[in-house]
Amino acid sequence: MKKKIFFGVIITAIISSVLTISGLCILLRLDSKSLLNLGRFVGAMNFIESHYVQEVEKDKLIDGAINGMVHSLGDPHSIYLEPKLYSQLKADTSGSFGGIGVYMGFKENGVFVLSVIPDSPGEKVGLMAGDSIIAVNSQPVSEIEPSEVALKIRGEVGSDVELLIRREGEEDKTYTIQREIIKVQTVSSKMIDDRLGYIRISNFSENTGAEFKTAVSNLEKQNMKGFILDLRQNPGGVITSCVEIAKEIVPAGTIVSVVQRDGQKEVFTSDLPQAKYPIVVLLDHNSASASELLSGALQDTKAALIVGEKSYGKGSVQTVIPMFQNDGLKLTIAKYYTPSGRSIDGTGIQPDVEVKLEKPIMIPREPDTNSAEDLQLQKAKELLTEQVNSGKILF
Repeated sequence: MKKKIFFGVIITAIISSVLTISGLCILLRLDSKSLLNLGRFVGAMNFIESHYVQEVEKDKLIDGAINGMVHSLGDPHSIYLEPKLYSQLKADTSGSFGGIGVYMGFKENGVFVLSVIPDSPGEKVGLMAGDSIIAVNSQPVSEIEPSEVALKIRGEVGSDVELLIRREGEEDKTYTIQREIIKVQTVSSKMIDDRLGYIRISNFSENTGAEFKTAVSNLEKQNMKGFILDLRQNPGGVITSCVEIAKEIVPAGTIVSVVQRDGQKEVFTSDLPQAKYPIVVLLDHNSASASELLSGALQDTKAALIVGEKSYGKGSVQTVIPMFQNDGLKLTIAKYYTPSGRSIDGTGIQPDVEVKLEKPIMIPREPDTNSAEDLQLQKAKELLTEQVNSGKILF
């Protein structure tokens, strides 16, 4: 009788364990292969803890494992954020932050400066769009995740950071830059003459939509009949601000579609009856992300002419996922598509009228609209004048 009770308890315990494990597997969506891989992971971690020549911290092993998983994706825009980096990233879209005032882009062959904020520490020492960052504080960028470079450049206000910069046609040079509080006003505007307006958007932050509306309103009061929208060296930013602006200038219909891996789609639309003004958009190869979305929507709906150079080609969506140790995960979760269904990821926006510059130029907050050196801007003025005179967009 005791044996029967004993075996009954054992069998009940086994069944309970199996059901518990099965329930966890269902909850965690683990199939047999995933369960086997989880066993491999735990086994490797236990072996390292027990036999490595020095004592190791379990948290450090977990951090390294997560970082390795993200790195294996081969996506420069996805990154594991340790607590310090996660804290810095959370300040990315705030009104001000400590840094040097540059925006960066990432491709297989390196980390590049996409744009430099006017009057920032980066501009003061002479950094330019197109510069390649080779090292941060003597650490080669090839040794760290690309998206981590921007976060490492930030630090305590008043402290210095050293960047080794490579610029085409020049020798590599080290710049020592003192970090400052970076306050970003993203939109500037002016009248070129008595009919033509000029609006520059340096990047898309939380306040950009409101700044753009104010700029347009001010130019309308000065009898604006059409405007140049300068998105050169614009690295992108907050998509909601981009959509807010698009609703003001993109005719009714789709602005952009965001498509996830499973096909789930979020579509942003405009209700604007028709374009109010002729618009010429300026792009260069440092125009990325949200600036490409806006120009792609204007191009597909024939609401603007695109002038300049093919854009950067960042058409993916990242989200930041908080984790459990004040850390986080920045992960690519979707791709952008223009109204005609184009994916710009890796391809960019091809201008309607291609104009290349003989050499890179720094685009200040309020550029000289009469500068003969800026061939792209002069071509935009010419085309906008034709459109204003004819009363229609010229394709």
